[in-house]
Amino acid sequence: MTARTVFTVATLTVKEATRRRVLLALVALTVVLLAVSAFGFSRIDATFGGLTTGEARLAAAIVLNLVMFGLSLTAALGTAFLAGPTLAGETETGIALAVLARPVRRSAVLLGKWLGLVTFGSGFVAVAGLAQLLIVRTTTGYWPPRPVTGLALLAAQAAVLLTLGLLLSTAVSPMASGIVAVGLFGATWIGGVVGAFGEALGNESVARIGTVSRMLLPTDGLWRGAMNAFQDPTLLIQFQEAFKGHPFLSEAALTPTYLAWTGLWIALALGLAAVSFQRRDL
Repeated sequence: MTARTVFTVATLTVKEATRRRVLLALVALTVVLLAVSAFGFSRIDATFGGLTTGEARLAAAIVLNLVMFGLSLTAALGTAFLAGPTLAGETETGIALAVLARPVRRSAVLLGKWLGLVTFGSGFVAVAGLAQLLIVRTTTGYWPPRPVTGLALLAAQAAVLLTLGLLLSTAVSPMASGIVAVGLFGATWIGGVVGAFGEALGNESVARIGTVSRMLLPTDGLWRGAMNAFQDPTLLIQFQEAFKGHPFLSEAALTPTYLAWTGLWIALALGLAAVSFQRRDL
């Protein structure tokens, strides 16, 4: 019964997400981003004529990561502002009371909504990310070495953020949960950039800022793993100096330990959300 409830709620959540105006905003932002990136990639060779093969790959990798960051930011905004209304909004309007008056566990409803949002976010990242990679291949001939890994890490980043959004929505209003989630996403990314500069300068104290921020909220760590997956591995050998402190280049792939920590972080945050939702008055 619980598994069926989870699946039913997940299906309804996906359908609800596709009907929200947030989806229209996501589609509009994504189309604009893809159109601008297509023009930009088509102008790389004309603007920087005479590039060597290695330099052309480096330029393509940097611009690709820059555009993928825009895509990840769009996904972050969408998932954060979808997670809040799907739980806190229903609680405030009384819809949740009508559903939970039946013999339905709150934990099952929460898990179903989380699963539905993860499915929606992963689908968005897969479609938009693949479209972007095809644009890069068509305009520059560049194809990243591990595209599936990169897109999977971007989907995991969206999953982390929507889990955070769900957790916040059990305690605050839908708008506040979205704002706080996106704010933490931005703060973590800035912390990662500061930490990268600290590593480049050999300053351990500054570098520790990035390490701590990536542990508290894994979004930036997953983003850096995705950047590494979208880069040609030979670039690190040819242009090692360019990687030091660069916000859109990543020197190392993610370790299994960090991926395990990300999974544990999601489980802990989802568990806290379940406890908070269980205690919340409807």
